[in-house]
Amino acid sequence: MRKTADCREFPSETHCTLAISGEEEEVVRAASEHAVSVHGHTDSPELRKMVRDSLRDEVPQHA
Repeated sequence: MRKTADCREFPSETHCTLAISGEEEEVVRAASEHAVSVHGHTDSPELRKMVRDSLRDEVPQHA
């Protein structure tokens, strides 16, 4: 099951709208890197756990 992380679900001064989807480990890595580079967080096991805990199952889009 693909997972999704969506910045719109978190309070942000920049009103970031980025959404990332893919396999769980890919999303955790990419969302953590985004949180560090764009939002100024520090990369840590706690950040990655927070990201992992916030993931949602991706809703398939039907053609």
